[in-house]
Amino acid sequence: MIDVEDLIALVRNYNPNTNADLIRRAYDYGRRMHDGQKRHSGEDYFTHPVAVAAILTEQRLDDATIVTALLHDTIEDTKSTYAEVTRQFGEEVAELVDGVTKLTNLQLSSNETKQSENFRKLFMAMSKDLRVILVKLADRLHNMRTIKSLPAHKQARKARETMDIFAPLAGRMGMQWMREELEDLSFKVLNPEARSSIIRRFITLQRETGDVIPKITGDIRLELEKEQIDADVYGRAKKPYSIWRKMQEKQLAFSRLSDIYGFRVICRTEGDCYRILGAIHRRWRAVPGRFKDYISQPKSNGYRSIHTTVSGRDGKQVEVQIRTRQMHEVAEAGVAAHWSYRDGERAQNPFAVDPTRWITTLTERFDGGDDHDEFLENVKLEMYSDQVFCFTPKGDVMQLPKGATPIDFAYAIHTRIGNACVGAKVDGIRVPLWTRLKNGQSVEVITAAGQRPQATWIDIVATGRAKAAIRRSLREENRERFVKLGRELARVAFEHVGKKSSDKALRTAAKTLGLADENEVLARLGSAELTASEVIEAIYPELATQTTEEIDERHSVAGLAADQSFRRANCCQPVPGERIVGITYRGQGVVIHAIDCPALAEFEEQPQRWVDLHWHSGRHAAVNAVSLNLTIANGAGVLGRICTVIGEQKANISDLTFVDRKPDFYRLILEVELRDVEHLHMLLSALEAETDVAQVERIRDLSRKP
Repeated sequence: MIDVEDLIALVRNYNPNTNADLIRRAYDYGRRMHDGQKRHSGEDYFTHPVAVAAILTEQRLDDATIVTALLHDTIEDTKSTYAEVTRQFGEEVAELVDGVTKLTNLQLSSNETKQSENFRKLFMAMSKDLRVILVKLADRLHNMRTIKSLPAHKQARKARETMDIFAPLAGRMGMQWMREELEDLSFKVLNPEARSSIIRRFITLQRETGDVIPKITGDIRLELEKEQIDADVYGRAKKPYSIWRKMQEKQLAFSRLSDIYGFRVICRTEGDCYRILGAIHRRWRAVPGRFKDYISQPKSNGYRSIHTTVSGRDGKQVEVQIRTRQMHEVAEAGVAAHWSYRDGERAQNPFAVDPTRWITTLTERFDGGDDHDEFLENVKLEMYSDQVFCFTPKGDVMQLPKGATPIDFAYAIHTRIGNACVGAKVDGIRVPLWTRLKNGQSVEVITAAGQRPQATWIDIVATGRAKAAIRRSLREENRERFVKLGRELARVAFEHVGKKSSDKALRTAAKTLGLADENEVLARLGSAELTASEVIEAIYPELATQTTEEIDERHSVAGLAADQSFRRANCCQPVPGERIVGITYRGQGVVIHAIDCPALAEFEEQPQRWVDLHWHSGRHAAVNAVSLNLTIANGAGVLGRICTVIGEQKANISDLTFVDRKPDFYRLILEVELRDVEHLHMLLSALEAETDVAQVERIRDLSRKP
């Protein structure tokens, strides 16, 4: 734990005129109040408030905020009271501590039913004094840094909450470093596999190409020296979560992701920023569409910088941010820069945004009245731009996707209201039901008894919930007639391909198509929502003639060195289409495992043995053996029919072993050779549809590991 004098020293680094006595008194008071309390890790509880205060010193914050950090849990978790804190430390500190306490008690959650009220309270607290949320963010950051001591379910809940609420909030406040760290810490909890994979790929990349950061940094410095510009250059690799998000957004593999490195150039004047930009663009080719000038058009949180992406050394795309020292301070601290101290005085940074003005710009329509839901709408619009927020006549907030209509709104309230909808008023004016709703609009749904959804509504609505409810209502209206018609259509279609339309076959089709039961399949078939060919293909997919050349078995895996051999692990038997990873075995080359293979747990502490691999895209040869556990009826000709089904699916049986024989059933292990995971699913569906097959499942046996 940081000693009180060390904490005061941290504050004195930027504020020599700090009230050291006040901090000492707060430190002593907090330690006494929390005496005997322990964290989940077993440490004294007071280590946490001290760590939060230390985080806030990095933001160069005033004494009141530092004292609030030391006391932020006293009113909530100890016998201390608001009145006592006021008496000892003044009204300002007491109000800040009380504000943080109320935020903590919110039990913030991304659960939609609670979200509206939580956000309202959160941002109302912010509007009173933004330092409350600064302390809360620092509190959450330290909790995330020490989250390992919590039980797994609490870790997941805290991480999800952080990812959904606190990380975007830190970003909107301009505290980008905090946003990145919160996201990465949450990512580590929520998806450790993906994070580890990205880190391993980084290690591999550095091993192959060396550390390019000092090289590119040196290249930029050389260009600046030529232009006689005095500036500092910094480079870094982007955070794992940032890389993963880009991979998801752009649908790119890591190897194809270009801008995984970021560089900053910090200079003296605004004029230097543009001179540096010119020097960089003269030396390296700019990437089109990747230039942003936030100096001429600053963000609402005060952020100013020039962003450009260039094709640098060895063709690698790198992002370069150019800004002055003052701009950099605001970029690091965001809105918090308003309270920053230097040499005992509040820093007069010309780019720092006044918090009151920032809150106003964040919520332009909020006029200080009682319409807190409108306040919420504006805030959430800032943080989540792909949604619209509309209001009921009672003021409740409804969250809908962009493009939603009054029908979507009606179904979002209740299915019964959606079914009975005949019209709508938006902001008091009658509008057609196909009108696209906008943020902040108030919607009143007009209903009538006996009204039923119209078939044309399906093409109007934007939400899955509304579409499903409309289809369900339409089916129920004519269900009996549709089922009868669907049964006849199925019989004819199945006979046409030489198959029988049994209840079991239809149940298998329902399972494959994600429907409730065979009657649902028939109803949709009868209502023309499904075609007969779709039902048949769900069980017996027609294998269209592929003209594409088959991939050579020896070159089916990408990511290996030219001289590296590979083989599939017998424990999990991965097939093309499944996510894979390679493990190096001495004298055996690389052995490929499925990413979810339990055998991989043995190698968690040996990252040097992991090889990042993926299957080549294209048509693979049917040579990948997969073991199936099959239970079939003991009857004449059953095994022959099973073999015929497998042959019809263009799969080859390479081995067959009977493991159990009973009077009424046989259990056998089949080894079949398949192209890919799609081929496997098709075979399993065809087998499941057979009346004489009781059970079929894929075998994964850890006893067969290399």
